[in-house]
Amino acid sequence: MSASVSHASKSAAAIDRAREAGRAALIGYLPAGYPDVPTSIEAAVALAENGADLIEIGVPYSDPVMDGPVIQDATVAALANGFRVSQLFDIVAGITARTDVPVVVMTYWNPVMRMGVDEFARRLAEAGGAGLITPDLIPDEAAEWLEVSDRHGLDRIFLVAPSSSNERLHRTAGASRGFVYAVSLMGVTGARTAVSSAARQVVADTHAAGAARVCVGLGVSNASHVREIAEYADGVIVGTALVAALRDGGVDAVGNLAGELRTGLA
Repeated sequence: MSASVSHASKSAAAIDRAREAGRAALIGYLPAGYPDVPTSIEAAVALAENGADLIEIGVPYSDPVMDGPVIQDATVAALANGFRVSQLFDIVAGITARTDVPVVVMTYWNPVMRMGVDEFARRLAEAGGAGLITPDLIPDEAAEWLEVSDRHGLDRIFLVAPSSSNERLHRTAGASRGFVYAVSLMGVTGARTAVSSAARQVVADTHAAGAARVCVGLGVSNASHVREIAEYADGVIVGTALVAALRDGGVDAVGNLAGELRTGLA
């Protein structure tokens, strides 16, 4: 890995643009291929057109240990409809062809290993993707990914949680590029009525450990949550509520909800 290689982070730039506008970034999550490939592209474009600063596309996986029931059901449906990991790159390319909003992919590590880390990264970069969020890969075990992400100029976004030790926070802050994904509570994703008070502390501790940008996900479902988290985080990640909107009201509902959530950042 050459220290002289410089990588401009697309996701960092998007968060910084929001910061310059005096607000936190809005990051919207949708599963790839749900309910089908063309609709998942349209829904992501609707996010971009209605105020999302970053788009997070999830790779459907048969054993989604971190996801709550709404996202699990959507990924099961996508897999049942024949989604294949190779289609991920068509989806990312379909989105990046129509918007400048950066696209990051959230994936468990197994599908990346199965394809080959370099092959996966190369195809993601060619599709215009900005990088990967890797919920089950920790920096200590990520030597190959650190090297490959440098080679292809991709962001690498690791997770921290309320349970993370100070040493883990420092290691994660040092290894991440783009932003650090702070899990606001222990457990699985899902819309909740209140945001965990632990989130504020995790963000403060991760900033103190050297992270320039910390974005909060898990349990964010409405504009008041967004407003609350935006007081202390650099970005707010919304998933379950957007997936439910897509399930219940289609692409238009995703756009409408994104617009509503964005009002929390005005």
